[in-house]
Amino acid sequence: MDNASLSRKTPQASELAADEIPEAVRDRPYLEAGASQSKKKGLIWKLLGLGAVAFGVSIWLHLNFNFFPATSRAQETQQNPAAASSPSGVAASPATNSKAATPDNLLGHLPYPEAPAQDLVNVTPDGSVKLRKTAAAKYQEMANAAAASGIYFAPISGFRSVDDQQHVFFDVKAERRQNASKRAEVSAPPGYSEHHTGYAIDLGDGSSPDTNLSPSFENTQAFKWLEANATAFSFELSFPKNNRQGVSYEPWHWRFVGDRQSLETFYKAHSMKK
Repeated sequence: MDNASLSRKTPQASELAADEIPEAVRDRPYLEAGASQSKKKGLIWKLLGLGAVAFGVSIWLHLNFNFFPATSRAQETQQNPAAASSPSGVAASPATNSKAATPDNLLGHLPYPEAPAQDLVNVTPDGSVKLRKTAAAKYQEMANAAAASGIYFAPISGFRSVDDQQHVFFDVKAERRQNASKRAEVSAPPGYSEHHTGYAIDLGDGSSPDTNLSPSFENTQAFKWLEANATAFSFELSFPKNNRQGVSYEPWHWRFVGDRQSLETFYKAHSMKK
């Protein structure tokens, strides 16, 4: 037998190596690789599923039990910076800082709507002082009752428009060289005066004009009569001593609260400061 024949009948080393390895063993590397990839994919999907469940549970806990207070505190601080400076994380109460009690007040004064012109009537012969019809009727009854006791009111100011209040606040502030906070102690900014409502009136004593718009008005007979009798006509003092708005004491400033609209106008506004 020649070498060529021997060569054809003798298997190559590489062929013997392949044939000698059992089929199951030859295929194992490929099977293991496929199984490994499948396991990895399964693990990734499980982790994603667990993450989704955890996220859903955290949202449910937050909505139902207010978990994650740190997040809530951060949001609260953004919305109310005063809380950040408070040791307890709660903004100062009206009792400690009445002028900062609500974002709806301005320098301690509350916003009020302007009365419609058609609802205003004169309470002085020259028409310089006007009130809403219901308030004007009760004021006239009160003035007549006081006159029967020898007390004569001097109406100083009633309804004031926002434009009127612009002058009273800004022009007078400039004339007196007052800053805004100081001016706000005795006069409301435009849009924030009770006089806009047509329910408020400033009164003087006809026998003591020198006390007009002065704390000394409290010493007059007119003020003493009002203290004793004004509530019978549904008028009340707007800014007594140490009032919670921080406005200076104004014994001359009275407001009507004798019907539903006037009551809601003032007491809904005041509830904003609680």
